Amino acid sequence: MELIENKVAKSGLITIDLQAFEPKKEIVSFDLKDYLFMEMILKEKDFREDLKKLDWSQFENKIIAVHCSVDAIIAHWAYMLIVAHAAPLGAKVYFGKADEVRFQLMNQAVENHDWSAYQSKRVLIKGCSDSELHPSLYLKATSNLINVADRIMYGEACSFVPVYRAPKGSKR
Repeated sequence: MELIENKVAKSGLITIDLQAFEPKKEIVSFDLKDYLFMEMILKEKDFREDLKKLDWSQFENKIIAVHCSVDAIIAHWAYMLIVAHAAPLGAKVYFGKADEVRFQLMNQAVENHDWSAYQSKRVLIKGCSDSELHPSLYLKATSNLINVADRIMYGEACSFVPVYRAPKGSKR
């Protein structure tokens, strides 16, 4: 009987799943539309009162995506008041819809990642994910890897697209 050889395991290929850069905390939406008078104006006194009455425990240790789903001018102090209420509960507050905030945080995580672990390595950026990933994450990861990796590929170990190969003789 012939043994089956796992060539992928022997190849030294390192797989990066960009989905691993997903925020660990839940992202919840905070729509300012719900606090507008006639869906147009945010009245300071009413807004302050509404924020005092709000059950802030629902935001504890979560990421809050603050946005307004209607076309209204929101004064900057409104965002500041939300942070003042949320911060003591360990919540982080960001501007934008939940999917925009998710993208911002993932982009930031990719930017801040220590890419030196991939020095002179063969790297595969995983192509399939459980959720849709923004193309800029692939751009940013490749931009960081190109300075350290020997090879960069996209896809799956059994079927990949070669993206980059360091010039022969380059010191990595």
